[in-house]
Amino acid sequence: MVMSKPIACSRMYNLSPRIRGLWDALFALVSLHSGVELEIIGHPAPAPLSALWARPDMGAVFMCGYPFSRMPQAARPTALAAAVSSEAWSVDQPLYASHILVASTGPLSAVEDLATARWGWTVRDSQSGYHAARSYLAGTMKQSTTVGPLLNPSGIVAALKDGRIDAGAIDAYAFQLLSLHERDAIDGLRILATTDPLPAPLLVAAQTLPADIATALQRSLVTLHETPEGAAALERLGLRRFSAVAPSAYDILPQRADDADRRLGISW
Repeated sequence: MVMSKPIACSRMYNLSPRIRGLWDALFALVSLHSGVELEIIGHPAPAPLSALWARPDMGAVFMCGYPFSRMPQAARPTALAAAVSSEAWSVDQPLYASHILVASTGPLSAVEDLATARWGWTVRDSQSGYHAARSYLAGTMKQSTTVGPLLNPSGIVAALKDGRIDAGAIDAYAFQLLSLHERDAIDGLRILATTDPLPAPLLVAAQTLPADIATALQRSLVTLHETPEGAAALERLGLRRFSAVAPSAYDILPQRADDADRRLGISW
């Protein structure tokens, strides 16, 4: 039986062709340094992320921590590593946050205004685009005017720019990438608040991937910053390094989501 190549995919952070090219270059280095021949794919929207995460040939694929945490432990893919951003909200750990964005000339000028804002959300299994905002607003939101699903950060940005929503939360690392490489995309928007840092999306491999291959990919990821070409590839993506993560670190995410459901008190 001929085994297919393991796939690598940065779909969660494929925010533009330019940014995808930087990820593809990084994955090429991971492939080279690990000795594992990877097939780098795009899996572009609107193809569902759930279909990507169900593939038995995952080698290094970004996965949101919330759906990962909701899976039974025996069914979870293998956790390889998570990225450490160079931004202050990461506190130099494999953490991320969500920025709550508003239009620079829109009706919201203070955090207190968020309680009655028209909110946009991405998908209900997203930590950064759905659950982070719900946790932030729990106990303060006065009404449930929401617009969604808007699918991804680009959908939130578009809805803010055309006035369909007043506020929306997007992955702070996605915002960092746009700030670095696609400034025009976020012109006219500003950050009104930033949520608490939590475990960042992680690169995962399928459980069926042989253990020695998964180990080689993980080792390549967490040592990438030690090589000049790896450090340069990471810097272009606004990263310091990749860090190994414990799957149990993500158990906090459903706990916070369930708590927000209880405290929010309104349908969303």
